[in-house]
Amino acid sequence: MPGIVHVVDDDASYLSAIQQVLEASGYRVATYASAQQLLEQRLDQIKGCILLDVRMPGMSGLELQNRLTERGSTLPIIFLSAYPDVSITVKAIKAGADDFFIKPVGADDLLRAIARAIARHRDARELDGELEALRRRLSTLTPRQRQVFEIIVQGKTSKHAARELGSTERTIKAHRSAIMDKLQVQSVVELVRIAERLGVLGAKDEPGATV
Repeated sequence: MPGIVHVVDDDASYLSAIQQVLEASGYRVATYASAQQLLEQRLDQIKGCILLDVRMPGMSGLELQNRLTERGSTLPIIFLSAYPDVSITVKAIKAGADDFFIKPVGADDLLRAIARAIARHRDARELDGELEALRRRLSTLTPRQRQVFEIIVQGKTSKHAARELGSTERTIKAHRSAIMDKLQVQSVVELVRIAERLGVLGAKDEPGATV
């Protein structure tokens, strides 16, 4: 299945029409007559997006967007509005909306936007998963191995590391070998890439920063 689309709109006829279009394209669809209804749900954060009307009785679409952000939701939001308002569009996009359409919107345009939003969300989740895996591996290093790691990824040799840590070059090389095994890499270049992805190099460069 391509994913689930959560549609929030107080117009029952529009909900019915958009549900038919989306289900015909292979999406699972959940509909909500108000922002509060969606807010009361425990949303699945995997493979999906939200189609959100801007103006609704009670909580507005923008207010719901803010509440979802506060809750840590990563589901992409595509706004739909019957009223063109540049200021509202700017606010929504600045707050992280994936797209903004004025009703009526062509089915093809909307389906392309949904596919893009879900694809970006999937890619972001995969990247987050990769980074979390790297963080877990990094956490397995001993304090001394972490010191050696941070020195090596700055481009310094084992000899430099030995001098800085008051150790022998042979011991540093043994630590480096253990580090590479734990981080599942084959070269120092890969160690540097891990440090860059996890922000270790940037943190070391900042005055007074700790890692």
